[in-house]
Amino acid sequence: MTAIRIENLRKLFGKVIALDGLTLNVEQGTIFGFLGPNGAGKTTTIRLLTGLARPTAGRAWIMEEEISASRSVNTRIGYLPEDPAFYSWMTPAEFLDHITRLFGFSHSERKTRTQELLEHVGLNEVRKRRIGGFSRGMRQRLGIAQALVNRPEVLFLDEPASALDPAGRKDVLDLISQLHGKCTVFMSTHILADVERVCDTVGIINRGKLVVEAPQAELLAHYTVPAFELECEIGFEVQFKSFIDSLKSLQWVNSVLRKNSVARVVVNDLPMARQALLAKAAQSGLALRRYEIVTPSLEDIFLRLVGEEGNIK
Repeated sequence: MTAIRIENLRKLFGKVIALDGLTLNVEQGTIFGFLGPNGAGKTTTIRLLTGLARPTAGRAWIMEEEISASRSVNTRIGYLPEDPAFYSWMTPAEFLDHITRLFGFSHSERKTRTQELLEHVGLNEVRKRRIGGFSRGMRQRLGIAQALVNRPEVLFLDEPASALDPAGRKDVLDLISQLHGKCTVFMSTHILADVERVCDTVGIINRGKLVVEAPQAELLAHYTVPAFELECEIGFEVQFKSFIDSLKSLQWVNSVLRKNSVARVVVNDLPMARQALLAKAAQSGLALRRYEIVTPSLEDIFLRLVGEEGNIK
């Protein structure tokens, strides 16, 4: 079943085109990484899908309910904005009790659900501390808890780990990965490593248009090109430069990119490269620290599809 369906969604802010005919399908139960540079249209898309903004044109559905035609959609989704706001004088237990009250939970249901969520996001030990003293990572975990209060079928997360330190990012990504199969997660981000870690499906957006949408494994397989990485030992820089220059004229070499002591050699004849590349390095008198066949990362694919001007972090 399709959890999110978008058809030709457009959004204009005056003469600025934020979304330009976005069409997208997200299958139920997946963790979908909505990846793009800053200003690509990620937050605008989420605001339209959560009903916080109206599209200029186009239509969208959540669990087969059209957003503009049904208010009941709001009871089936959860949402964590990029910069969530809290009542700083409240404790986590008080805040979640307040949210459950807004959803119409009974007193006993509020107590049970609050306890479940505090344990789920690892905040039970600080349930009586004021939120105003929380770290950014703790606030993000609380934000995920409030987004899960109503047991949503579709959860929207806008840049959930972008401003966190490594420990906080790990905690949040671990929480997100635990939701796989339990609900559909639509996570926007410009951090490529986060998508590689938790998302099984990826959509790349740039300048309001969808560039590609595919399962992560399929995307990596489709854009795989035979490539080798060679790293020279210290003191062999002259031989390394000569070796790289000699590769550029070979028919089985497609391109050579050097960065300091590392060279990436993309080839068009893998068997020939396996046989000749290392032998040619030895003939050049080159001492290698590392030699390996490499596969592209999501970052390689992103740069290829979007371009390095995309303000990637």
